[in-house]
Amino acid sequence: VQLVESGGGSVQAGGSLRLSCAASGRILPGNVLSWYRQAPGKEREFVASIAWSSGHTEYGLSVQGRFTISKNNDKNMMFLEMNSLKPEDTATYYCGRRLVYVTDYADWGKGTLVTVSS
Repeated sequence: VQLVESGGGSVQAGGSLRLSCAASGRILPGNVLSWYRQAPGKEREFVASIAWSSGHTEYGLSVQGRFTISKNNDKNMMFLEMNSLKPEDTATYYCGRRLVYVTDYADWGKGTLVTVSS
């Protein structure tokens, strides 16, 4: 499955952006889709995940209460609504796919850049 992120851009602190992740094929039950981000010189950081069947969501501590992950099963798309953005949210955001009981990700997108200015 190919994953393609979109929606990145530049925004001022306090602003909002909505990222999208489109899958080239059908996402089957038993998969988890996630958002990770990586800032220059830093390790990749978990942002949020959503289970494709149950819709169960999880968030990284730094984004809880500000970001919301969602999905559209019919369109095989995942979204990340980002509010109250901070300069420290600046990073390239990646979407990834893994099976529920597997920790390694099978597919990654190429990322979309989010820049938050103060």
